[in-house]
Amino acid sequence: MAIAFKEWSLVCEALGKGEQSVILRKGGIAEGRSGFGFEHREFYLFPTWFHGQIEKIRKSEISLPEQAPDSIVISHAASVEWCGRIGDKEIVHRLRDLHVLDDSVVEDRFVYDSGSGSLGGHGIHVAFVRIYRMEPSSVLDMEKGFGGCRSWIEIPDVDAITMISVLSDEEHERRRELFLRHLEGVEGSS
Repeated sequence: MAIAFKEWSLVCEALGKGEQSVILRKGGIAEGRSGFGFEHREFYLFPTWFHGQIEKIRKSEISLPEQAPDSIVISHAASVEWCGRIGDKEIVHRLRDLHVLDDSVVEDRFVYDSGSGSLGGHGIHVAFVRIYRMEPSSVLDMEKGFGGCRSWIEIPDVDAITMISVLSDEEHERRRELFLRHLEGVEGSS
């Protein structure tokens, strides 16, 4: 089995087009007692659909991709280069150039109550990622086990012949330096 990360299809598309280099997450309601965390350093992107996504991103020219009801296309993989929980809203807003989410979505994800004591409140989990396009993409049959409000799922092994970085080494390094400048003084894991 392989690990996949469930994320809005429009965010997966932005990551896959090189328009986004960070993932901002509060976690799903079925994350368990310990709450959300970037517990996997490498994973496949598993796109999820709901029609309200379009209003929740800043790029108006993006349209919601078609969803086949009985299958899912896995076309990108991610490698986490830095992750941590950020409790300073100003720092989170500095990351705006590295993602496509509307400011209201970032605000909603920053201020929430997970119902699990110290894991609730102010703060957001952030991961700086490098994204790779898989050639060819894999098509999986949709399974009941892929549903639910959780971030991490197991999927059947995916056979990718080639993994190609969506950004050049130079552009990826430029974004990493920008990201780290924005996070000056914030602890995380590299």
